[in-house]
Amino acid sequence: MQRENFSTNAKWEPIVGYSRAVKVGNMVFVTGTTATGADGNLVGVGDMYAQSVQALKNIEAVIKRTGAEMRHVVRTRIYVTDISRWEEAGKAYKEFFGDIRPATTMVEISKLISPEMLVEIEADAVITD
Repeated sequence: MQRENFSTNAKWEPIVGYSRAVKVGNMVFVTGTTATGADGNLVGVGDMYAQSVQALKNIEAVIKRTGAEMRHVVRTRIYVTDISRWEEAGKAYKEFFGDIRPATTMVEISKLISPEMLVEIEADAVITD
């Protein structure tokens, strides 16, 4: 099967050596994605809802580049730095996936690569049509 790598302007991609998404056959794997804006700066400092929305917008943008759509997402993982704020991330998540309802996990972690980051989201998709 053919493998395609999809990169973005995230400053960590070339430093660490990863792709934002990898497509193999009809499967798409989106790496942990944060609320980095098009300018490379964090969107929504201190606001977990705003960061979740931006992370999901970033996932949606790269998913579309692979030829998939959000409706193809079957599995996600949500990492938050404060689980007591889970409803903020959950609200944003439902706005993107409410009718799709992929399998998901949300866990609290101690911190992300930048102290201002509150949430990171991964997604896996299977293109079925």
